[in-house]
Formats: sequence, structure tokens, C-alpha cells
Amino acid sequence: MPMLNEAFDFIKLYYTENNLPIDQLEKRLKEVERDIMEYGHYTHTSDELAYGAKVAWRNSNKCIGRLFWQSLQVKDQRAITDEETIYEKLLEHIEFATNNGKIRPTISIFEPEKVRIWNHQLIRYAGYEQEDGSVIGDSDSLTFTKKCIELGWQGEGGQFDVLPLVIQIEDRQPRLFDIPQEYVKEVPLLHPEFDWFADLQLKWYAVPMISSMKLEVGGIAYAAAPFNGWYMGTEIGARNLADEHRYNLLPVVAEKMGLNMSSSSSLWQDRALVELNAAVLYSFKEDGVSIVDHHTAAQQFKRFEANEESANRDVTGNWTWLIPPLSPATTHIFRKPYDNTKKSPIYSYQKTPY
Repeated sequence: MPMLNEAFDFIKLYYTENNLPIDQLEKRLKEVERDIMEYGHYTHTSDELAYGAKVAWRNSNKCIGRLFWQSLQVKDQRAITDEETIYEKLLEHIEFATNNGKIRPTISIFEPEKVRIWNHQLIRYAGYEQEDGSVIGDSDSLTFTKKCIELGWQGEGGQFDVLPLVIQIEDRQPRLFDIPQEYVKEVPLLHPEFDWFADLQLKWYAVPMISSMKLEVGGIAYAAAPFNGWYMGTEIGARNLADEHRYNLLPVVAEKMGLNMSSSSSLWQDRALVELNAAVLYSFKEDGVSIVDHHTAAQQFKRFEANEESANRDVTGNWTWLIPPLSPATTHIFRKPYDNTKKSPIYSYQKTPY
């Protein structure tokens, strides 16, 4: 049975890496085998679940921030099966993780298979398509915003409207819950040298809390397991705000800078991109919110690689994601090949429920 094999592999990993007694391992394997054979599934202990979540971060091929995998704060919420309490626990997650800007890597894990959170991230901005095809807000949120409106949500139609949480239990009708403003820490974006940057009235939310991926540990899939670290500056400055299909701000910044935009050889896009990223890093630090620049993140990843080598573990990685989208050739990652083999436990994509 596939589940039995995956369960055995994980339990052995858990006991081995935590130096637990071999007799306890044998006893636990027998318990797991009995439950799977009798019920078709088994239940992780809280300690097993917490370690599985941490190792899944360690195994995340697309993540450059894996040095801190052991610091993940794991909240076991599997006993909760009603929407209101799940909503309360998600607010607790947001508040705990945000920590007034001193961000704590956190994951909240709910009952496997039964709970779904429709949001891509717990906090994200809405996107509204206009009659002329243009978009106000985040273009990447268009479909989900429409679903929220169909479910009864009324957005204000602004550039930075925080979407509601959408929670579904099994086959019940999904339910909407607004996030109170006091839970949403946002950073107004300023520039260390350009006073006009404030006139753009840009901002971004402090914590990226991914809620659309599933956590797979030892053959058990947790469909609702929102998790967060902190931002690498380029995620905001070189992607969210800069991508043509997102906020597309490079032409706006370049024009304000007075750059020659008539030819790409003027490198106006590159120069605007650097200043947009400088604004993000400056603003988060001024506001006391945890963030890391891509050069520091690459050095942290180098330490992670050394730690894994010391532990006799191979480092897997997706090169196209590990290199930063700004000046990748300035990092050691650019010149290294990585094996993109996926290892379990793992965070993986799942089909959207809408």
C-alpha cells in the first residue's frame, strides 16, 4: 500500500533524525501499520506533525529561505471542524505571525482532507476588471475576487482592498469572513531619496501567508495548512509590483525618474526596478517589519547548504526559483546546478476548489 510505505519512511525519518529509541520506533511502526490496515489511514502525533511540517520546509525546492526551517512555529488545529473557530484560529495565526513586524515563521494545520481555505494567501489584495479590460488592484486575484463577489462580498474597488477569508468544510457551502483591519499590517512604501515616491501612495502587506498549498507528511495530505516566513524584497519589488500582469509599476517609476523610455537599450526598466526594490527594503526596515534582501538571502542559503552537507543530506532545489529575479548573477546560486528531485514531506500545489 502506498500510504503504508510513505508512512513507514516518514516515521523512520522522524525517529532517526530525533535520535529516539529503536524500541519505540518498532512499536510506533506496528501501531501505524495496524491503523492503516484496519481504517485506511493513521493519525500523526503532534510531535510527528510538527517535525513533518519543518522537514517539508527543508525540502522546499523553490525556497531560498530554508536556513530557518527548524524555527517554524507549528500550530496543530486538527480538532477544529467548524468555520467560525477556523476563522478565529486564522486570525490568531495572522496576529502571532505578524508579531508587530518581528515576523515569526508559522504554520497552522487543520483536519486533513476536510478543511479547505480558498484564498491563495490569508492576506491578499483584490483585483477588479474594468470595462476597457484594465484592472484596478492585483490582476492575479481577478478570478478569486469574482468568486468572493458571487458569494456576497462587496469590495470598495480600490488598488489595495484586502480580500475576505473563504473557508469550506467538506461539501458545505463556503463561508466568507472579513479580516478586521487591525489584523492587517501594511507598509506604506517610501523611497530613501525620491520624495515623489510617496505621491504614488503604494503599500504592501507585511506577511506572505500561503494558504493554497497542501502539506503532505507520510502519506497524509493536509489540504488546509497555511504557512509563512517573511518576504525577500524582490518578491514585492521585482514581481508583485513590477510584473506586467500584476501592478506593472516600472513605467510609472521610470517616468517619475525622468528616464529615457524610448529604447530598451537605455536600461530604463532595470534602473526603475532597482529603485522600486530599494523603496521596498527601505520602507519595511523603517517600519520595523522583517524582510531580507536577495544578496543576504543567498548567503543564508549558502549556510543552509553547508549545514545540510554536514548532516549528510543532499540539497535539492529548483534553480529557476532559487535565483532572485534581480541581479541573479551576483549570487553563488546562479553558477550552481541543483537537483530538482522532490522529497517528502513536502508542500505541494493542489487544484483550486472553485
